Amino acid sequence: MDVHLYVYDLSQGLARTMSQQFLGIQIDAVYHTSLVCGGIEYFYGRGVQTCRAGSTHHGQPMEVIPMGRTDLPMEVILEYLDSLKEVYSAESYDLFLHNCNNFTNDFAMFLVGKGIPSHITSLPQRVLNTPFGQMLRPQLDAMMRPVTQAPVPAHAAARPVPARTPISASTPSEAKPSPPQPTEEGKVHNITLLSELNRLLDSARSRCAIIFFTSATCPPCKLVYQPYDDLAAEAGSKCVFIKVDFTSADRAIGARFPSVRATPTFITFLRGDKRDEWSGADPRKLKANVALLINEAFPSHPHLSKSVPILLQQSQKPILYTKTPPLDKLVAKMGDAGRDPSVDDIVRFLRTREREGEREATLPQLPGFAAWLRKSIETLPLELLFPALDLLRATLADARVAGFFAEEHTGASDAPATIALVLQHVETLGAEAPYALRLTALHVACNLFSSPLFTPHLLAPPLAQTLVSLVTTSLLGEKPALRASALSLALNVIVGNFKARMKVHERPGAAAAEQQQQQQQQQQHQSHLHPTELAEEQQVELLASLLEVLSPGEGSAAANGDGNVAVGNETSQSTKMALVCVGWLMYCAPLEGELMDLCKVMDARGTIGGVKVKGAEERLLVREVEGLC
Repeated sequence: MDVHLYVYDLSQGLARTMSQQFLGIQIDAVYHTSLVCGGIEYFYGRGVQTCRAGSTHHGQPMEVIPMGRTDLPMEVILEYLDSLKEVYSAESYDLFLHNCNNFTNDFAMFLVGKGIPSHITSLPQRVLNTPFGQMLRPQLDAMMRPVTQAPVPAHAAARPVPARTPISASTPSEAKPSPPQPTEEGKVHNITLLSELNRLLDSARSRCAIIFFTSATCPPCKLVYQPYDDLAAEAGSKCVFIKVDFTSADRAIGARFPSVRATPTFITFLRGDKRDEWSGADPRKLKANVALLINEAFPSHPHLSKSVPILLQQSQKPILYTKTPPLDKLVAKMGDAGRDPSVDDIVRFLRTREREGEREATLPQLPGFAAWLRKSIETLPLELLFPALDLLRATLADARVAGFFAEEHTGASDAPATIALVLQHVETLGAEAPYALRLTALHVACNLFSSPLFTPHLLAPPLAQTLVSLVTTSLLGEKPALRASALSLALNVIVGNFKARMKVHERPGAAAAEQQQQQQQQQQHQSHLHPTELAEEQQVELLASLLEVLSPGEGSAAANGDGNVAVGNETSQSTKMALVCVGWLMYCAPLEGELMDLCKVMDARGTIGGVKVKGAEERLLVREVEGLC
């Protein structure tokens, strides 16, 4: 999609003619900007707003500037915008410090890798630098706020597009999901020919099917028409729903099913074999029998019926390392490399973010910083590389930055280039990597989880193997801080894996075929916002390392929120984290897979049961996790 910058003059020409008189400086316009892609205009005022391109309440733009092209899927774009809703809320709008141009600059950086023209973003500060600008600031803000935060007219509302979290045409709180699009699955197939009926039954040999025999002259049949349609929509791909109207159907169908002598009659099939047959227009019986059929075809995981409240109530927020380092010392350590303009840009961003908050920190030129990082991997000696990674680590704590590096304008089809290069470089060094470099790399990897856009990449090749390797080699090492950081990263990875797995189980009778299809899509980098699980061998690596850490006699260490360390099997927040990791890794894991095999080989039940605990909650957690292995 082509991306265009729409530039408006909120003063309608008054700024050009009167600014010199009132402010003592000449300005050409009071700029309002928006970005247009896919026929939709995105801007900031009353929160993040959208409308059809060119139909805002600001009239026609004074200038349209081509910004470039983005190949990012629309669902990724809307997910990124959703991640900005707290930064760009209606309440946080400020005409001078946090306005539409700041939003447009950030959004453009994500879409096309560059910001908007500097004469637009710098205008508010130019005005504030004048005595009259400072004096008139409250009046100007009060005067312009009704204009900048006006709602979008109803006739200008953008057509809805599919997204996990739709962006409103006026305010985020008014967002409504798009209606589902019709598909071949989840509908009733009205059949008149025996050949078509046989084809549909053959397609259901790995799942289940139901036939509804009816006729146009059957009044009771009408009582179950709508319930039958609703059940088909709810079942989706798990069950094939067929309707045969004897009034118009081929007589050969009646010959194949001679037992059908009245309507309505229902016949169910389980993996190709006839399962049940009944007559009568009873919607409740129909619903119960369909539910039983689907559950037999796709039995729910036994863990779903287990009581594990302590495990499931644990926080799933990612562990992030957000502290800003001493920037002057960090830059000085890098020598000449630290004097690069992109480093200065990042330092200014971090200082503004720490001093004034995330909302006032305009994104730096991230493509230049990414290029500098890739160059540093090749040019900086190992002992000086960790300051470069620490700058990256601190910057990634901002979800806008993490979102940029997650996609990096490659169409979201490949692994994020810069991050993959950095982490693979450290992982390849192995034991030769200096302690500070490996520790910082673990913190960088943790902060990738600040953006949900990164999760699908982090659970897929090649980044998944890199992260798991960083975790396992550091988790079993001798350095307490490395073990602590490795457990933090393990928890982040396993939480992402747990959420992806549970999407398959969040509906009764979720199909194994659906999970397999999602895994294939993930391998082909087609599922951008709905990640699938880690490869089984990587889950096995994580589980083996965690069990080693929790084994009696092993030095067990992990990080809690304060960076404390636990040794041995003493009860601590870190030991609890390790138990939670094992629990989430095993919950609803395949019953006939390598994870369960590993549990038997390593006696996971004995290991977990042998963890010494003191608190009542920890004892319950041990029993819950032990019961999952």
